[in-house]
Amino acid sequence: MGTAVAMHLARAEHDTVLWASEFDARVLDDLRGERRHPALPEHLPDALVVLGPDELDAAGKDLDLAVLAANSSGARSLARLVRDGCGTLPLILGVAKGLEPETRLRMSEVHGEELGRERVVAMGGPCLAGEVAQGLPSAAVFASATADWAEAAAVLFRSEDFRVSVTDDVIGLEYCTVTKNVAAIGLGILDGLGKEAGFAYRNARAALFAQAVAELGELIVALGGRPETVTGLAGLGDTLVTSLGGRNRLYGELVGEGAEPQAALDALVARGMTVEGVESARDVAVLADRAGVTMPFHAQVSRVLFDRAPATSLLTLPERMNR
Repeated sequence: MGTAVAMHLARAEHDTVLWASEFDARVLDDLRGERRHPALPEHLPDALVVLGPDELDAAGKDLDLAVLAANSSGARSLARLVRDGCGTLPLILGVAKGLEPETRLRMSEVHGEELGRERVVAMGGPCLAGEVAQGLPSAAVFASATADWAEAAAVLFRSEDFRVSVTDDVIGLEYCTVTKNVAAIGLGILDGLGKEAGFAYRNARAALFAQAVAELGELIVALGGRPETVTGLAGLGDTLVTSLGGRNRLYGELVGEGAEPQAALDALVARGMTVEGVESARDVAVLADRAGVTMPFHAQVSRVLFDRAPATSLLTLPERMNR
């Protein structure tokens, strides 16, 4: 996603630098030589500058906006690298989704702790990296404690093919980014079951999608977020697009086809894919328990992943569905 965002900003005629840390070494040669990220379908714009691990000083000069795109498990490490290499930063936009595994802090909390800045913006909404890289129509929502900061970042991103809304509901937006990945795994499992059985399970998929969004809404409101965030781009929108495509849905499909959950995860990790929904399933269980919220669909996904429940158990719909 970091590469896709950089491509969008470069196409929008902003002076943009894509900086690769030491953790990006496996793709750096492709970015520089082929001018393409191996996981994306489009070549980098000519105007996009690519810098490597030892060029952070150059990457950090005269910034108006720093976009941090490491996944949730690497967000703190990246923030520290950038802090130590660049010093005080201007506006910060985090595009990673999920919670930090060790602390279960939201990404804006991690970035705020490490960078010592309040001007932190979080990104949510239905944005698959491949389509952003191609310049296909997309819409996102930016959230910050003071909406003016989100608007300042949004101004740089807005274009005919990339619409941006802003909100001050940081809590709601960031918890949506956690829960939607679990829903995508569950609905991916149904896809895999359907492939094996020769049925599309459209009725069940639609019912469980509605159930997933309803459970998301109960959790988000209990945690302090707003209902309109759930029914907007960050909640409903992102849950839908992640359930239609992406790594978490693919992982679920493999499990539905019969792969053992850990073996399926290992296979995708070996291909360079991060499946954050697996850890998010644990997070959602903890968050629901803390909030006193019952989430039968999400709980059943966790049982399939961690308690050896059969994938087919998802076809037994909750007895009491959310209306």
